[in-house]
Amino acid sequence: METPQKLEHLTGEPTTTDLKLPPLKIGEMVVDPPILQAPMAGFTNYAFRQIVRGYGGAGLLATEMVNARGFHWLDEHEAEFPDRLWGVEDEARPLAVQIWDNQPDVMAKVGRRLVEEFQVSVVDINFGCPVKQVTEKAHSGSYLLREPERMGQIISRLVEACAPTPVTAKIRLGCSENTINANEIARVVEESGAAALTVHGRVAEQYFKGQADWDRISEIKSYLKKIPLIGNGDLDSAEKVFRAFRDYNVDGVMIARACLGRPWLFAQAAAAIQGRPIPPEPTLNEQRDCMLEHYKLVVERFGEAKGTLLMRKFACCYAQAKPGARHFRKHVANVATKEEFFEVVDKHFPCDVPSEPVAS
Repeated sequence: METPQKLEHLTGEPTTTDLKLPPLKIGEMVVDPPILQAPMAGFTNYAFRQIVRGYGGAGLLATEMVNARGFHWLDEHEAEFPDRLWGVEDEARPLAVQIWDNQPDVMAKVGRRLVEEFQVSVVDINFGCPVKQVTEKAHSGSYLLREPERMGQIISRLVEACAPTPVTAKIRLGCSENTINANEIARVVEESGAAALTVHGRVAEQYFKGQADWDRISEIKSYLKKIPLIGNGDLDSAEKVFRAFRDYNVDGVMIARACLGRPWLFAQAAAAIQGRPIPPEPTLNEQRDCMLEHYKLVVERFGEAKGTLLMRKFACCYAQAKPGARHFRKHVANVATKEEFFEVVDKHFPCDVPSEPVAS
């Protein structure tokens, strides 16, 4: 068995310091540990969340972002719920559902439905998505950072509709480097009744390029009087999570893209902030088994054809930064059946030692 890693301070000296963080409260709900899984479109579905829960360490999980207007249309036409709500009704709690749109009344109706019928723990509003289909075409997501008054209207209506379930907001620093207004937006979010604010440390025009600005995230704390500040951006190791809490004025952190191929990252981060030895990375064979369990859950829901297609991108995440990852991605990008998927995994997924072939 591998020896658990110890966290390294910037000085290079090993430590297992317990940061003794105060509880993170979102409304009346305690998030323990104060580490949240970010909502990510196309990725954080029920299958992925179940894998994360299996490893532990995430205090609050979240769905993919749900188009409120689309959900409302389906509801009015008595159609099936969006795929992005797969598993939500029966899933363990706490669980947040993130929604987006720019119409306060529509958002309020959907929020109320999520609270009454799905009994979600948190309704989160996406004011941070930089994708053009959401911003330029729908005037939603990070586009609304240029309209603080409208943001306030959306939040207020949702808070009223969802009570007593807490409503939270996720933003970016601004739309561009020349229009950074996160401090002003933070006040609007709090004054409108939101229970927490999550800030991604980039502006929308950056998408995911460059580095997240944690100094600017930290600065926002002084503009909040009651609600917690959650920082997000570039948290790809337990050490970085530890330093985010130690060096910046945040009450919680949110892990995003780095967890997609490493769902055990939450458990490692939780150990780091609690002063426990950090669990080692799973062996390559264990990571492969995790990926196969993920594939099984996806296929059970969507069937072999669609499930295999959806799993291509997840498989690429699991292989990221491993020896032969590029070669594996090249082959897995074209699989269409279970048999093809298992064959590619057997032949090309990195492994520690020869493992048993995958049974199809």
